[in-house]
Amino acid sequence: MWLDIHMNIEVFMLKTIQITLPEDLLTKIDRTVAELDTNRSGFARQAFEDALFRLWVEKMERQHAEAYARRPEDPEETALWESIEDWGDPYAAR
Repeated sequence: MWLDIHMNIEVFMLKTIQITLPEDLLTKIDRTVAELDTNRSGFARQAFEDALFRLWVEKMERQHAEAYARRPEDPEETALWESIEDWGDPYAAR
């Protein structure tokens, strides 16, 4: 009798990198990773992810602003939506 076993295994391919940091920054990082009960690598990975996400959000916001600058909002176009967008007061007495 054979059993059908399904396993979901995530394999992380990690690369070792070398970075140079000022000693005072490294001291702050070491203090912080001790408080967070993590290590330098985990802290750095999260910091890189956070920075990349923040840069992506800034890029999206910039593109959004540029699109509105190219085609400003038309008051007539939005007037229709404003007239039907009343969803009611959720705190009104019933």
